[in-house]
Amino acid sequence: MRKILTLVFTLVLATQAVAQGSLELIKVHSPSLEGNLTGDSPYRDVFVYLPPGYGESDKRYPVVYFLHGYAVGADAYIERVLRFPEMADAAMADGAREVIMVMPDAFNKYGGSMYSNSPAIGDWESWIVRDLVSYIDANYSTIGKPGSRGLSGHSMGGYGTLRIGMKYPGIFAALYAMSSCCLLNNAPSLEAVEVQNERMADDFEGYQAGTFDNVMQAQAAAWAPNPDNPPYYFDFPYQDGEELPLVSRKWTANSPLVFVDQYVPALQQYRGIFLDVGDEDGLEATNTQLSAAMARLGIEHNYEIYEGNHGNRIGQRFIDNVLSFFEEHLDQE
Repeated sequence: MRKILTLVFTLVLATQAVAQGSLELIKVHSPSLEGNLTGDSPYRDVFVYLPPGYGESDKRYPVVYFLHGYAVGADAYIERVLRFPEMADAAMADGAREVIMVMPDAFNKYGGSMYSNSPAIGDWESWIVRDLVSYIDANYSTIGKPGSRGLSGHSMGGYGTLRIGMKYPGIFAALYAMSSCCLLNNAPSLEAVEVQNERMADDFEGYQAGTFDNVMQAQAAAWAPNPDNPPYYFDFPYQDGEELPLVSRKWTANSPLVFVDQYVPALQQYRGIFLDVGDEDGLEATNTQLSAAMARLGIEHNYEIYEGNHGNRIGQRFIDNVLSFFEEHLDQE
């Protein structure tokens, strides 16, 4: 019994000894989101994790940006998926390099921005690479150079990581895309469009946002915006039962598997690129195709298929895999 009590006491002391970082919830104004036609606020919630000891010296830190998935806000990832700050504190106590972590909220009227640029929803690409990065560097003790920034994300955020990484080289040093969705997009069918048209005609605003019921609207607003088509300001690929071929092609055109060939020089600038996906995810096929395309194009990267589904291991893999990846590829000073 004495040995058991001693062990329990030791574990309690060890838990108490873990140095604690802090988690801030701030609002950051984005000029890039001003005037979006959906009416979403350009003042965005942003979670910022500051490692233990932050502010006690003039030390500056690398920054890891994380883009969350569709249908929920950043708070769901903070509280239930990544479980910050506790998981981050434990990682730092276990020897992980200290970094600042930043997660912007991309939940909008349709449940997610797809981290895309559109007059309907605003310029979410510039919000990340210009507005947010400059704000974090101006207001926190960051190293403040591309070599000390990493971009990561899960699901829609994995898509955003790849999309932004391809289009804006020179902002981040390394990319880690987890269970990326939307790598090969097919336009919705006539039947699916008709279902959504009925919903939108029957008080669409009355439906709860944040479910996958609105994913077609989210993609249309991001990829097929139409400022001349109020009140939603986007097009579906069918109108009055007839296909609109140009609109249909816009879904395909926003597929990383389609446009990766255009961004080979950009992707070759990164110090490291990592793709992963669970073997029960449902997205394994397209992620494997993207890895094969990168290999064909001479883009160095790592790819891992692990045991898991779309969300059951994301938090632990972020701590065990994502942080160690950026520790290897980001400048520490």
